[in-house]
Amino acid sequence: MTTKLFGERVPRVEDQRFLRGKGRYVDDVLVGPGAGGVLHAAVLRSPHAHARIVDIDVSDVLDIDGVHLVWTHDDLSGAMAEPLPLLIPHPQLTHGRTQYALAKDEVNYVGEAIAFVVADDRYLAEDAVGRIKVSYEFLPPVVGLDGARGAEHLVHEDVPGNVAARLEQENGDARAAIASAPHTLSLDLTVERSASTPLEGRGTVARWDPDTGRMTVWTSTQTSTGVRAAIAAKLGMDLGQVDVVTPDVGGGFGVKINHPWPEELLVPLAARTLGRVVKFTEDRREHFISAAHERGQQHQVEVGYDDDGRILGLDVRFWHDNGAYTPYGLIVPIITSTQLLGPYKPGAYRVVFESLYTNTVMVTPYRGAGRPQGCYVMERTMDAIAAALGKDRTEVRSANFIQPDEFPYDHGLIFQDGRELEYDSGDYPASLDKLKALVGWDEFPAFREEMARERRRVGIGLACYVEGTGVGPYEGAHVHIETSGKVKVATGLTTQGQGHATVFAQIVADALGVGFENVEVVTGDTRRMPYAVGTFASRAAVMSGSAIHLAALRTREKVLRIAADALEASEDDLEIVDGVVSVKGTPDGTASIDLGTVAVLSNPLRYAFDEASKAATQFTVGDPGKPPVAEDDEPGLEGRDFYSPERSTFASGMHAVIVETDPDTAEIKILKYAVVHDCGRLINPMIVEGQIQGGVAQGVGGALYERMAYDESGQLVNASFMDFLMPYVTEVPAHIDIDHLETPSPLNPLGIKGAGEAGVIPSAAVFASAIEDAEAPYHPGLGITAMPISPSELFELRQAHPPVEPVETKESS
Repeated sequence: MTTKLFGERVPRVEDQRFLRGKGRYVDDVLVGPGAGGVLHAAVLRSPHAHARIVDIDVSDVLDIDGVHLVWTHDDLSGAMAEPLPLLIPHPQLTHGRTQYALAKDEVNYVGEAIAFVVADDRYLAEDAVGRIKVSYEFLPPVVGLDGARGAEHLVHEDVPGNVAARLEQENGDARAAIASAPHTLSLDLTVERSASTPLEGRGTVARWDPDTGRMTVWTSTQTSTGVRAAIAAKLGMDLGQVDVVTPDVGGGFGVKINHPWPEELLVPLAARTLGRVVKFTEDRREHFISAAHERGQQHQVEVGYDDDGRILGLDVRFWHDNGAYTPYGLIVPIITSTQLLGPYKPGAYRVVFESLYTNTVMVTPYRGAGRPQGCYVMERTMDAIAAALGKDRTEVRSANFIQPDEFPYDHGLIFQDGRELEYDSGDYPASLDKLKALVGWDEFPAFREEMARERRRVGIGLACYVEGTGVGPYEGAHVHIETSGKVKVATGLTTQGQGHATVFAQIVADALGVGFENVEVVTGDTRRMPYAVGTFASRAAVMSGSAIHLAALRTREKVLRIAADALEASEDDLEIVDGVVSVKGTPDGTASIDLGTVAVLSNPLRYAFDEASKAATQFTVGDPGKPPVAEDDEPGLEGRDFYSPERSTFASGMHAVIVETDPDTAEIKILKYAVVHDCGRLINPMIVEGQIQGGVAQGVGGALYERMAYDESGQLVNASFMDFLMPYVTEVPAHIDIDHLETPSPLNPLGIKGAGEAGVIPSAAVFASAIEDAEAPYHPGLGITAMPISPSELFELRQAHPPVEPVETKESS
């Protein structure tokens, strides 16, 4: 009997290959000898944050044996000489700017591509890059949000005030509500710039076939179809001439959703120009200075509330550092501005943001994509209200929750997908109850007293969030049953470690009644699924999972139709178990047909190639009075379908942490970490928990360690793993207590929501809450208003708030 797999902890099928070193990444791609082997590319990048290019002298490179090509912007033409695409235009992005594939006239950040070299090997290409001479006229750099807001200097001389965009949304009259509220407070909050730093950087390999006029590109991306469209547009090719394959990807986290990177265009152009296979593999420093960053924002909050802590009016203004260019539009700050609301329902809400240019690496989504900043702002506001009223922090949150009977809940705002910010389902009070029990919230005061007797400082914090997942516009899937009985599944989005091959196989195995081991999943190959959007915004399970489910059901319908004809039975009387179609209630094997045979029968043949195919030849099957393939049918046992949602689904969660802060060194130690998460129906709880654990680890880094440090000249001073501080396994919680709540989404056939970014979203907020709670009895007035926070920064905060004997807090009394 086939076991239902949806909801089961099925081990990941991908892991054995990776653990045995069998992963195949872009740099591992072996595409054959081609015309003389693979050539390698290297890029000359700007050493200056802001300068005009006066002259580029490549004469010392042209005669080097083994160098095949040297390009600057002057060597590009047509669409390749134009700026790279602004991927997501927005009416309020009035001054959007994107870079060129190779800099034209001016460089605007350290790391911007200036020249492109192709040589016999990477060593020679790098040596050639070092011989290119560039003359610059230096311009004053704009570094950091303070510099951008001051606008003493401009990043782009035609962009007044360095303002790329200004966007305002409001539901109700927030300023009037605040003015009339019994209580008000204000906060200034900051989140510093960081980056995703995946283990594998960017990489692209391209092969041009002059005989067929086809381009094949392998690239480490989160959107193979997007890269394909960009290559076709920029190289003047038909879409059907370009194939993009995404092999194993060693981490994406958002940085690889941006496309096309200059190298994703220059490499295929060089391959076509030279008639050779060309490869580019980014090194670690290049990734730090020329990929993408995120997180940097400054917020000003005004809030009015009543005696119960219920928010009557919330007015938020913030400034977003978008770096030197805006290829991904306003997605990150729009998400911040809307997801800031979390699970709460303020009486009125107004948000205004400005997206500002700086002479630093551009900003695109990084796991969480604006949500961590929004969560941090809202949860700090909740903590401040609780402190001002002397109330338990959970009590204030409960007073503001959207209630289960209020769904769907429309916030009256527009989300990042251009649709209404309308939550589909959830039960936030139940999640909070679970979290309090999981972390021991009510028992914590006794634990604090016990630790205090040992002269140890401990604090507890919590943070709540809602995450918009499964954004459109669509994803598709193709399900094909082979004559062997194996099931081949293709979907267009890409995979970076999420376990797609496992969870998608679970969905198909259930829908078709086949063994899990007989399902094979392919992702990110435009040859198999040419229409797709990509992997981002926690959308894979919702979008491709739903499409795969629908395609599998289409395939099942055809299976039952063909089998019913072969077994001379009604479709309603058939069932599929372990890959065999049989009449219900009949003895084993007496009225049955396996899926492989059904696949044979689905394709009427003139020629027989083996014993199995004889069953589908013209003198064996078919009604002489009917066409072999009906007008509304097609050969083959396969189904294809697409899923396009009305709007996003909204997952939610709550995190709590207990920390210890050293009284002398201000070091911060995690004692306990707890998570309650609601992503609708769980396809595979083990994989969801793995996503949460990975996200928490990344969140610990973002809250306590990781930041991109620029000096006043725009140089990134920690552009290596020697200097960019990341948590080791010793700094990440060894164990995370996880509990699940399942409130199914009504928006898709599986009732699921996304989970990929959940672990990282509340990290800055929850650690700020816990650290402040640990310090408050000893340093009254000490507030955590900037993240990440290091021991030295905590030490400085202590110095600014002289110590006193511990005082009791509401939660410890």
